[in-house]
Amino acid sequence: MNGRFASFEDFWPFYVSQHAKPATRRLHFAGTAGALAILGASAALRRPALAAAAPAFAYGLAWFSHFAIEKNRPATFVHPWWSLRGDFRMFGLMLSFRMTGEAERLLAARN
Repeated sequence: MNGRFASFEDFWPFYVSQHAKPATRRLHFAGTAGALAILGASAALRRPALAAAAPAFAYGLAWFSHFAIEKNRPATFVHPWWSLRGDFRMFGLMLSFRMTGEAERLLAARN
């Protein structure tokens, strides 16, 4: 079920299924946090060129986690915008310590 989705809410369970392993989610979290820190440093140091490193850092960690840990293809290759939105939703849920429960709920529903 990785074809077309009618809405982000339809996409979200698929996105979570592609991040089933906690290590994958942790590397995504580190990548997003690092990218936000790089963007903050770029603004604080008034070095806009530094901002170009933010997506490279985030996607580097995320894609590594898919290939080395999850053993799947990143959803961003087919659904780039919804995947970015999913990453930020996952980041927020992890910040509030609710992502594990969300993953368990959605993964159980798929089985």
